[in-house]
Amino acid sequence: MKHDIEKVNGASGAVKEPSSEVPVQHAEKSDGSPVVSDRVNRMGTASIPKLAVEFAIPAILGMVVNGAYNLIDSVFLGHGAGEIGLSAITVASPTMTIFLALAMLIGAGGNALCALRLGEGKHEEAEHILGNTAMLAVLVSVALAVLAHIPFVVEPLLTLSSATDSVRPYAREFIQIVSLGCVFQIVGMGLNNFIRTAGAPNRALVTMLIGAIGCTVFNAVFVLWWGWGVAGSAWATICGQAISCATVVWYFTKTPGVPLRLRRRYFPIKAKLARGILSLGAASFAVQAAGAIVNFFINFMLVKYGSLDPIGADNALASVGVVQRIGMFVILPLIGVSVAIQPLLGFNYGAKLWERVKTTLKVGSIGATVMGTLMWVAIMVFAPQIVGFFGIKEDSLVEFTAFALRVDLIFLPLIGFQIVGANYFQATGQPAKSIILSLTRQILFLIPLLFILPEMLPSIAPMLDSLDAVYFAVPLADFLAVFTVVVFVVMELRILNRRSAEAKEAAAAKEAKAHA
Repeated sequence: MKHDIEKVNGASGAVKEPSSEVPVQHAEKSDGSPVVSDRVNRMGTASIPKLAVEFAIPAILGMVVNGAYNLIDSVFLGHGAGEIGLSAITVASPTMTIFLALAMLIGAGGNALCALRLGEGKHEEAEHILGNTAMLAVLVSVALAVLAHIPFVVEPLLTLSSATDSVRPYAREFIQIVSLGCVFQIVGMGLNNFIRTAGAPNRALVTMLIGAIGCTVFNAVFVLWWGWGVAGSAWATICGQAISCATVVWYFTKTPGVPLRLRRRYFPIKAKLARGILSLGAASFAVQAAGAIVNFFINFMLVKYGSLDPIGADNALASVGVVQRIGMFVILPLIGVSVAIQPLLGFNYGAKLWERVKTTLKVGSIGATVMGTLMWVAIMVFAPQIVGFFGIKEDSLVEFTAFALRVDLIFLPLIGFQIVGANYFQATGQPAKSIILSLTRQILFLIPLLFILPEMLPSIAPMLDSLDAVYFAVPLADFLAVFTVVVFVVMELRILNRRSAEAKEAAAAKEAKAHA
């Protein structure tokens, strides 16, 4: 699968001579003739900090808005259905994460490949990638909707997610309803990434904001007003995602003067492009898929050790489930930073503008670290109030959940760098490294710790029990993952420095030859 990106990352050993020229991109006039797209070309010429801020604000808000779906569902179910609703969402969460993983596989991979091709000046191929991404999203969505309604598929998933007898029917209902509308999630989220690459980050934000507002309104009506409970929350999610998806498709089909157009002739799947899309999206998929696997393990541990704890298995699922959703939500702005700089990284890497690549990585890392620190302060100070917002009322459960939340996110200031660093390799056509870095936290570190700490922690710290160890494993895994990313990024910076020096030498030699 790497052959499609070898010319970008040098995997074939044949690296092109560095060039300071930025390829000219083309959009389409109303009469079909090509015009220069300044929106795209400025990624190779304008100030990196200014571009990063311009792209980051709507990207961060967009990720927050997109992540708000889970929080909105949790908040309304916590108040409308109590702990049983929160437990059902927790059990359904790994399967919902699988849906998200497939959306990221197609959308992030297609967008990364599109940005690289735009940087190389291949506008027609970039549009072909957009069309193939849309078709892959539709095909995967149909398959998921069918599979979710096959008992021997969905029931094992519920068992893996440690569904108790009281929670299982609600979790099953939520998964099956949402699966009917997963086409809106996968198509809408997948193509939304391309709007930023097309130079319209604010429009990308608007499409997601419309969906989140719709989801909130429908949740209020279906869950609180009509009393539909878990099913109402699922239908509200579908309605919000459908509205968002419609606005995304409209942008690429009806909006005049867009640099990329969704064209029917590019829908048929081209094997070479599909391999490139899936290869570059594999890292994002791996992160989300690993998250689903981790959720399965965490739910198992919560039921196992929660049943031995005074709070009980269902309350453990509800409580730590809230912690997980808050943790996922606060990570989203940091992911938003990495998403924002992805087109800048891809374009300048494809154009072989190495100094601009380094500057983009530096700006993104600093921005994510500052943002993570600010959120960390807010969580450490207001943890009980944040927990209470989800409808958890019992004092002992609020205290337990707030403590777990603080522990879970103790290394939040460092996580931003880890996310940006891992995403860098995806954006620059190095999927193998990105996959490795994306999996270190969840697979290599977190899962073993989930099995080791519950046996070790009570003997080391008698005031803590095995249930506490479940959420203590998370920050330890975060620390180890950050250290691993530092090693990879330092080695990559050495490569970029060498390429930059070679480019300067080539430019100097060319200038000297011209004067001679």
